Amino acid sequence: MSDFVTVATTDELAEDEGTVVEANGHTIALFRVDGDFQAIGNECTHSGGPLGEGDLEGEVVTCPWHGAQFDVSSGAVLEAPADESVPDYEVRVNGDDVQVGV
Repeated sequence: MSDFVTVATTDELAEDEGTVVEANGHTIALFRVDGDFQAIGNECTHSGGPLGEGDLEGEVVTCPWHGAQFDVSSGAVLEAPADESVPDYEVRVNGDDVQVGV
């Protein structure tokens, strides 16, 4: 069972935007896509680039360092040079709080 940690409020993240948050020692990339919040591990599996700072198109984030792409709804790698997925995290909204399960 996950412990849910408040990492942001719903008005802190604009539509089609990402950010980096911390939750219980985990660095997480948090995204808002079509009104929903998605969370994956922030560290690109290729070279450690910050995915929360990458370009977001739909549910695909591009690592700002070397262009690897990941699905923000599952953490699955979609494009090299990364060849391993990143963790995905359950997200819930409680009132105005965005909470991530870690």
